[in-house]
Amino acid sequence: MGTDRSKVIADGKAVLGIELGSTRIKAVLIGEDHVPLASGSHDWENQYENGIWTYSLPDIWAGLQDSYQKMAEEVKKQYGVTLHKLAAIGFSAMMHGYMVFNKEGELLVPFRTWRNTITEEAAEKLTEAFHFNIPQRWSIAHLYQSILNEEEHVKEIAFQTTLAGYIHWKLTGEKVLGVGEASGMFPIDPKAGDFHKGMMDQFEKLVQEKQYPWSLKEIFPKVLKAGENGGILTKEGAALLDCSGNLEAGIMLCPPEGDAGTGMAATNSVAVRTGNVSAGTSVFAMVVLEKELNQVHKELDIVTTPAGDEVAMVHCNNCTSDLNAWVGLFREFAESFGIEADMDKLYATLYNKALEGESDCGGLLAYNYFSGEHITGFEEGRPLFVRKPESHFTLANFIRAHLFTSLGALKTGLDILLKEEQVKIDRIFGHGGFFKTKGVGQKILAAAMDAPVSVMETAGEGGAWGIALLASYMVHKEENETLAKYLENRVFGGEAGVCVEPDKKDVDGFNQFMEHYKAGLSIERAAVEAL
Repeated sequence: MGTDRSKVIADGKAVLGIELGSTRIKAVLIGEDHVPLASGSHDWENQYENGIWTYSLPDIWAGLQDSYQKMAEEVKKQYGVTLHKLAAIGFSAMMHGYMVFNKEGELLVPFRTWRNTITEEAAEKLTEAFHFNIPQRWSIAHLYQSILNEEEHVKEIAFQTTLAGYIHWKLTGEKVLGVGEASGMFPIDPKAGDFHKGMMDQFEKLVQEKQYPWSLKEIFPKVLKAGENGGILTKEGAALLDCSGNLEAGIMLCPPEGDAGTGMAATNSVAVRTGNVSAGTSVFAMVVLEKELNQVHKELDIVTTPAGDEVAMVHCNNCTSDLNAWVGLFREFAESFGIEADMDKLYATLYNKALEGESDCGGLLAYNYFSGEHITGFEEGRPLFVRKPESHFTLANFIRAHLFTSLGALKTGLDILLKEEQVKIDRIFGHGGFFKTKGVGQKILAAAMDAPVSVMETAGEGGAWGIALLASYMVHKEENETLAKYLENRVFGGEAGVCVEPDKKDVDGFNQFMEHYKAGLSIERAAVEAL
């Protein structure tokens, strides 16, 4: 097997995916069978400078080069091959944010990441003008806020893109974006597969009196769908990525995508009526829609898959942090008795205990708000646990309540999607720390969504693997082979993972818990004001 893989790499048939996440940059090399061959990663952190969350350009390039170099070293060590050629490369990164350049290609202001919540006025005005929800982190909200603030740099803008778009541009000279990534810059018209022309015209009217020497059409990247050629690695680009000088120019790049799109690819959830839930420190759900929603909802972001299908996204800031803090307390308790607590075993024991609890958690209530939660209208949060004297205060109910509340804000948004908008889901894929204990997080999400939830043994290498799959699709797809079909048949081979159907008792119990949850939000409000 090793020699086969060595030959695949030596013949330039391997595909590389690199994703720049908020804390890690990861490079994953895959073979023709889509299985990871080698990887390399680089840890990094955003900086808070002059009231802005940012990453500097030197940090971006140093991190990219380091992750590539570590991957190339692993290839050399494991397969005895020096990496010269590749079949394709793909780049992805955290979405949204603000990167603007002048006509000389110089960055006009430090990169403003998705984390910045400084565009409230712009987001509200654009949502109203477009009749389409524009979240604060979207690139267009950042641009419009800069205009409202009368920032000097705006008149000099010649190009606006995202982090993934910036890297792709520097390596290929092409100003393009994958449609999924583009959908976090500005609304997409799903029929045209491009930025929404009507909304672009609307924007030009809003800023007309400023008389800027540019229009959105001129400064925005070109939108491409998965499978299209995004450009070719230039000689300068190859030298930028691989400091050793071994990598050759001329390699095809797929359109740069966002972390939402690569997550969909990595969990085989790009087909209509499928979705995925990523649950860890924060939690988000993405559901691929059959048709446009009837109304605008501030709780739901509308983006697209890398193939251009509309996706409704519910994003919440808080998920497992409070639960993890309680598990930490139980560890401390065990250690006080001289018991060495294995964390995996402790999590598994407590999570499984939750399955013994009453379906509605016995009247116990918790809020996991370490930070604010826009879906329920909180700027700040206070983790809370509340019960009545007659509530059934057992360990099983206690852990169950904390597992339920980890999905409480998410369920608020999902109820709009599933109940108000009547969106149909055939299957949901769960991934992230919440699902680590077999069957438990999965059973609870199935109850929250009243839909079957699958968890795959092979969540692969996450988003970096996802963008490698998109690059592979570009090279290997047959005529008329959709991305959904390619993933289903060639990558996942029909593997559906372990599926858990919703249990009616759990579904009813979760709904009851949510009634308490909504009624008790005033307690959370009081805690924020008092503490």
